[in-house]
Amino acid sequence: MPCANSLRPVLIEDWRHGGFGLYTHWPFCEAKCPYCDFNSHVSRQIDQTRWRDAYLKEIDRVGALTRGRVLDTVFFGGGTPSLMDPETVHAILERVRRTWPMRNDPEITLEANPSSVEARRFRGYAEAGVNRVSLGVQALNDDDLRLLGRLHSVAEARQAFDIARDHFDRVSFDLIYARQNQSLAQWEAELREALSMAVDHLSMYQLTIEQGTAFGDRYNAGKLRGLPEDDVSADMYERTQEICEAAGLPAYEVSNHARPGAESRHNLIYWRYGDYVGIGPGAHGRLTLNGQKIATEAWKSPDAWLKNVDQATPDRVHRSVSSQDAVGELIMMGLRVNDGIDIERIRQFGPHAGFDAAVQELTDLGMLQIADGRIQTTPSGRMVLNAVVERLLPDQ
Repeated sequence: MPCANSLRPVLIEDWRHGGFGLYTHWPFCEAKCPYCDFNSHVSRQIDQTRWRDAYLKEIDRVGALTRGRVLDTVFFGGGTPSLMDPETVHAILERVRRTWPMRNDPEITLEANPSSVEARRFRGYAEAGVNRVSLGVQALNDDDLRLLGRLHSVAEARQAFDIARDHFDRVSFDLIYARQNQSLAQWEAELREALSMAVDHLSMYQLTIEQGTAFGDRYNAGKLRGLPEDDVSADMYERTQEICEAAGLPAYEVSNHARPGAESRHNLIYWRYGDYVGIGPGAHGRLTLNGQKIATEAWKSPDAWLKNVDQATPDRVHRSVSSQDAVGELIMMGLRVNDGIDIERIRQFGPHAGFDAAVQELTDLGMLQIADGRIQTTPSGRMVLNAVVERLLPDQ
């Protein structure tokens, strides 16, 4: 094995396998959803000018480190990026275009809440250069939207979706299933309703109870009742695959479905272990610099991030990724997507001694398959993906 804090020279250009993207984190929301463990904050006073200037300064800083690279994607995540002024988005994208050469058809995504207030900003985002919107619909049931702490109604979500389709080439939306007191039949009906909206990309996540969230606190106190049993949740997952496949939106990743050609190119950079810049509070990045994979993580507190941007120290973490950690990240991310991972790429990083035996064992169990030199999870393997990944990782 290579030493713990270096990578083999052959990996200098490895990021090209996955591409190059920019993630910009907007940390503010109108309210904190009880299930959310993302880095988001509620603030009634936001100095848009100061935030715009901080993002521009960060683009200049990281642009100098990655000069000449062709940028494939830009993603505005959060938080709720649709609370950003369109002028702020415009200024960021103008600076991005001046900093990196961009592919001919870059994917530029902005996450948005489907409220009527935020939908009125869609025209401005489109004029700024955004060409894809991801709507946080989460449920097509008003009672469940209230339980999830969402501020919009189903009617508003449908209206926002229609407005988005008028302004953007591509529109996705998120749904959460395995909600409180939700039956399999109810989820099937809701999923079919979503598919009837002529959507070309759906992200569907099973409700997970994260510690440190309001739902986590209620669960610990025994007050979060009505969550489906594990076998019901598994049935919901399987029916989701079947219904979406039949509707022409097959899964291309564990939680994401799309019509062919409508996959999220930005998220594929993560899953294919490409390089991505992460700017904004709490944003993570992976950059290949001077032949080494570098992990970055920005300061989480909005105030701390702004202060450290002014001091040119925005990253709380800036470290080399060891070969062992890199192969682990490649496996964890790459097995999420249907096309899997190039075996030769794994070997370049240096897998652990028991890797081949683990692959053979999981293949014999029907959890993995090898096709065209790539390791891929089977449908059975995706059902227990965490266990598959754990078996392939080296002992720590």
